[in-house]
Amino acid sequence: MKAQPAFRRAEPDTRRLSLIAACARVLAREGASGASVRAIALEGGVSPGLVGHYFGGIDALVSATYAHVEAQVSEALDVAVAAAGAAPRARLEAFVTASFAPPVASGELLATWIAFWSLVRSREDIAAQHARQYAASRARLEVLLEQCGLPGPRLRRAAIAITALVDGLWLELCLSPEAFSPAEASAMARAALDALLG
Repeated sequence: MKAQPAFRRAEPDTRRLSLIAACARVLAREGASGASVRAIALEGGVSPGLVGHYFGGIDALVSATYAHVEAQVSEALDVAVAAAGAAPRARLEAFVTASFAPPVASGELLATWIAFWSLVRSREDIAAQHARQYAASRARLEVLLEQCGLPGPRLRRAAIAITALVDGLWLELCLSPEAFSPAEASAMARAALDALLG
């Protein structure tokens, strides 16, 4: 019988995802200033050289982590919208209120997101990535608002206002969960939609 090797090499996609997960944990715990190649490699249980091998450096890894985290949030919102059924208003409410439930309503996700936001002013690539990601999210919201009968000229501003409300409620819910409940956050968001849509 052939002896099994003491270790197995991870597939490239698996290794990349494990480094992204390690980077997200380091960003959540240490912030952007603590996200070094060494810290991420230690967190991921790999040699520092693998960060360079798979990403070319820390900047590309942080950017890939931002994209991955945003994709996870988008997926959670998509799942909520799909589960809401075919009624336009139910789909809109699901999109707006999904941020107040796991996995989006999470202190760890908040800490990671704050690290990304801190880089928007210092790194042009992260600023551009942030702008693209938020624009895509607002565009999805505009479609849902339009399906609920909101006229075209009002869509952009309405999507910005609802996004700001959701972001603010999400931020407070993650920072001070004892101040109000996810159900109260959802009720406040629904009230805003009532006022907006009539």
